[in-house]
Order: sequence, then structure tokens, then C-alpha cells
Amino acid sequence: MDGNSPPQTETLRPTGGGLFDEPLFHNASDRDLNQVGVIDVGSNSVRLVVFDGAARSPAYFFNEKVLCGLGRGFVESGRLNPDGRERARATIKRFALLAQGMRMSNLTMVATAAMREAEDGAEFRAQVEHDTGLRMRVIDGAEEARLSAQGVLTGWPGAKGLVCDIGGSSMELAVIGDGQVHNTVTSPLGPFRLQQVPGGKKGLHKHIGSILKDLRAQIGKHHDALYLVGGSWRAIARLDMERRDYPLKVLHEYEMTPKSVRKTLEWIEENSIQELRSQTGISNERMSLVPLASQVLRQLVHIFGPKKIYISSYGIREGILYEQMPPALRARDPLIEACSFMEKSSARIPGFGAQLYAFLRPLFRSRPAERRRLIRAACLLHDVNWRAHPDYRADACFDTATRANLGGLSHAGRVFLGIALMYRYKTGGLRPRIKDVAGLLSEADLEEAKTLGRALRFGAMLTMDHLSRTAELRYFPKKAEVELILSRQMAGLYTEVAEQRFRSLANQLRATPKVRVLRHSSNGSSPSGAASGDASGEGSGASSPG
Repeated sequence: MDGNSPPQTETLRPTGGGLFDEPLFHNASDRDLNQVGVIDVGSNSVRLVVFDGAARSPAYFFNEKVLCGLGRGFVESGRLNPDGRERARATIKRFALLAQGMRMSNLTMVATAAMREAEDGAEFRAQVEHDTGLRMRVIDGAEEARLSAQGVLTGWPGAKGLVCDIGGSSMELAVIGDGQVHNTVTSPLGPFRLQQVPGGKKGLHKHIGSILKDLRAQIGKHHDALYLVGGSWRAIARLDMERRDYPLKVLHEYEMTPKSVRKTLEWIEENSIQELRSQTGISNERMSLVPLASQVLRQLVHIFGPKKIYISSYGIREGILYEQMPPALRARDPLIEACSFMEKSSARIPGFGAQLYAFLRPLFRSRPAERRRLIRAACLLHDVNWRAHPDYRADACFDTATRANLGGLSHAGRVFLGIALMYRYKTGGLRPRIKDVAGLLSEADLEEAKTLGRALRFGAMLTMDHLSRTAELRYFPKKAEVELILSRQMAGLYTEVAEQRFRSLANQLRATPKVRVLRHSSNGSSPSGAASGDASGEGSGASSPG
């Protein structure tokens, strides 16, 4: 095959209709994805992302980006950057060939501002389609805004506020709430365009302010939350982390305040690009756009006045997936879906997490729904790191929760999950690197994470089979008692190690441990359901149940 011949493949067949050539979900019961790819041809970067795993919270099977700069110099020439064209063409050829090797189920290619506005965009599009055999879909500004906003909803089902997606040649705004995208607008506030604004710093300030005020008139001002999408925003957030010495270097759901943003933008102005790059490892191409993006962000925050500012790693590519989801799938919790998939693919006993959650729920019955959601996630993840070396298993658990691609999870939630899972394997205290991150939790939340960890540690070892047939927990906070009820035929599971772990849990709860063994067989039902209140005796956790 020569360099100009279309690659031959059975899976990459453009048939038209919709963003994907074939539907991703054939019915509402579909829960998993199988290597679904998106090539995103932006004004600055060209990226291939291949999604796999849980459909509602997809993982990145493959993720590669090249900063080609297609839109650089567009304002002056009206054409795609010549060097950017060659780089983008070679990059897309590579991505198409990689896709053949992956034999993915679906692949789509979308292009945004530079491609839709450049006078040679149609010519370049034809070249790429000839090279690859793939169809390039050039989307308009309103569609770009909608897809980016849907990407935010992929990770934040309850998100409500203003989404701002900045690319190289344009900036889009969208209002989201109730799981829907409402108003959308597009603007020429991409850094490549701003490079050509005359009048120096004052001229740039006036130009940006005028456009943003017009956007505010179109889309409204009262948005308490601002969700930022795009590489330039992520670079600024990474710099904000550096300035604050923030301990958890995960950009998704990173939260900033207007005050913090203003301080960081001042800090960026006071330091050279090279100094900032050396501290963060951000590429030269990306850092070169940060000063202009900073000018936009300063006025964006001032003119729209959000109270909270969040970074979303999810954007147009995830939004394309969200577009395909039936309502029943959209309604699912992305965190629980991701954790369920991880349990199914990595745990020793898939399905045990649901039993463990039911067993431990009495300890946390009074907790708010968001906390119970994290507890459920911890139960699903409690065993996914079992293959790690025992000396490092606790650390692996912590890293899984804090570093994994999990949507619908705040930074505090990540740390809560991480510490709970770490205590599931090791209860000897926090290592120095974890102590810094643990500072993101209040003392009360840190103690509850430890409690959950000890509860996981006890419940996970009590049986390898149906936990509900073996035991039931009851918790009486006012009496400071925690009671374990065992079925008679399974009482032999409660020996020395189980007793030690139950005592440890009770001590963490500052409660007295008690154990009851039912007199009659449970006949496959739960202990309490089989013989309500019928016990052979009651004593402290120190006594053998036999």
C-alpha cells in the first residue's frame, strides 16, 4: 500500500447519517462499549481517543494528541497553516492505521472552527478522506458548543451552570442544567485569532470585553458554576495547582474560586513562560497560548461572575458519546457504572460488592445520599487490586481511587474513596505522601473513611459466598453498640481473625461489639429474616459464637 492509497478495513466504512456511521447503543440495556473511537481535528490539536469499558463512564483505551496548529495564522491568511496541514494530515493517517489494528466497533472524525472557516478547508478535507477512507464531519459552532456541554454532563450528570470551551480559533458557551443543554453561542475568542488583534494590551482587553458582554446579553449572566473545557484552560488550572501547591494533580473536577483564578493569572503575568513550563511540564505549544487565554479568563470570570469554577477533562469527544446514549443510560450514575465495570473485569468475585454494600449499609444508614453513593462505590472497588503485591496493595488501592478515570467524583470524594480502600488492606496509619492529600478532607470525613475501610476489611473476609446468608450487622449509635448476627450453619466462619477485625471496626465506631448466633437454620434466607430475634445467646465480641 502506498502513502496515498486508502487503508483497507472492514470496520471503518463511512455510510453517512449521524456522527457515528453506526449506532453505538442498540437498546437501553447496553452497558458496555467496545473500542469506540473519535478523531477530533481541532484548530490547535488533532487527537484520537478510543473509549472502552462502562458505556456511561467510558475509560480511555487509547489517547494520543498532536499539537498541529491548523488554525495558526488563519486571521492573516484565511487559510489553514501550511505546516499545520502537513502535520495534521500525517497525524490523521497514523490514527486511521492505528484504528485498523484495534478493530474498533465505531470510529468517527469531527472537525471544528479552523476547518469550517478556512478557504482551503474543503480541499484539505478531501485529501484526508482520500488518505483514510474516513468521512470528516465539519460541525458548526452551535453543534460544537452543544457537544462540549454534553461532554461535561457525561462526567457531571447534575451539573448546572455555564460551560466554556476554548479552542485555538473559537470559544463556545452553553448553559446546562437538569441533564440538558440549553442556550449555546460561539465566538471568535480563540487564542489564534486574538494574536492578530491590534492596539496592544489595551486593544486586546477592549476587544475581549466587548465580545464577552455581547455573549452575556445572549446567554444570560446568573450562572453560579462555570465549567471550563479545553487545553488552554487545563494548562491554567495546572498552573493554579502549582501556585497553590495543591497535592492531588488530577485536573478533572478540579475546583477553583474567582479569587484563586485572579491570583494565578497575576502569577502567570509575573513569571516567564519558560519558568512556568519548567515547573509544570506543559508543552511549549500549549504554553505559548496561555497568556492570551489568561486575558480571556480574567474577563470571563469578571463579566459572568461565577461563584465556583471547575475544570472538565470531558468535552466534545465524550459529548459525542453522550449524544448516542438512550435516556435510560444517561440517567445512570457514571461513578457507579465505572466501579461496577471495574469490579466485573478485575475483582475475584464479581457481584460481591453489592452484597458487601447491603451488609454494611446499617452502619451508614443516616448518611446523606452522596456519602452512601461513595460507600457503594468503595464496596464495588474493594477487591479490584487483589493482584497487586501485598506490600503495595494498600497503595495501589489508594492510587486506583485517586488517579483512575472516574466521572462524577469530586477531589474530596476521590480522597475519601482512596483512604477507605487503603484501610481495607492496611490500618497502620497514613504514609507521608497520602497525609498531604488527606488534608483535602475534614477530620470527620477522614475518620469516616477509616471507619468504612475497617468495615470493608471485616465484611470482605467474613465469607466468600452469599454474605446475606451468613451474617447481618446492626448498629445502635445512641447505645454505642454494634451487633453481628450470624446464621448457625455459618458461625464457624467467625474465628480469631474475623473477631479481631470486628473488634477493630467497633473500636473505630467507639462502640461495644456484640455477637449473636441464631438458634435455627436460616434456610438460605438472611439471618434476621429466618429467625427474627431468636438467638442462642449474646455476649461481647471477645466470646466465641459457638
